[in-house]
Amino acid sequence: METHRLVLPEDLNQYGFLFGGRLLQWVDEASWIAASLDFADCRFVTVGMDEVSFRHSVREGIILTIRCNQVRVGATSVSYRVEVCRGKQPASEPIFTTMVSYVNVDEDGVKQPITN
Repeated sequence: METHRLVLPEDLNQYGFLFGGRLLQWVDEASWIAASLDFADCRFVTVGMDEVSFRHSVREGIILTIRCNQVRVGATSVSYRVEVCRGKQPASEPIFTTMVSYVNVDEDGVKQPITN
């Protein structure tokens, strides 16, 4: 799955750069959507990101491309590799990559098997 985000003034820190936490929010949301589209009958919660390392700074007005690719499906969990690039430069080096993992839970938060 692929989506885009426009970096707006409210996404910036006091130095004019994208807040790292805002990017993490977008990555979590995009990969959760990918998991929910792949497994429509599941209720996913985030259990982890494997690495948080920002390779390049981002300023206002930049369009970001967020790509999510499923890499592993377990009995109760699923993981996605997420890559964030500058949207107008599709062949550019990613500014951020990580692996996000989700677990399927019931309404009480107890792990449940993944179903299609």
